[in-house]
Amino acid sequence: MVARLVVILFVLVCLMMGFVLVLFPWFSFGGFGEWGDNFLLGLLVDQTGLESIRTVVSSAWFRGGVTGLGIFNIFLAFWEVAHFDENVAALEKG
Repeated sequence: MVARLVVILFVLVCLMMGFVLVLFPWFSFGGFGEWGDNFLLGLLVDQTGLESIRTVVSSAWFRGGVTGLGIFNIFLAFWEVAHFDENVAALEKG
């Protein structure tokens, strides 16, 4: 029973993280601000003095890479669902 819950929670975490990583780099949500203009990024740039960090994180290449990780997470969640019984058995065995 616990193994089933672990696999279900893993699938849910993969799906949620996947959707966050796919959407956040491209859209502005409420109080979060733009991807390349947020508080933590500004703090990092101020502390290190490297303005190039903001340039790299704001670039479409970096955003595309983060989106690719999100798509990978979504595919991983679907793979886990497709192999649900195998994963539960492996958790119960080991």
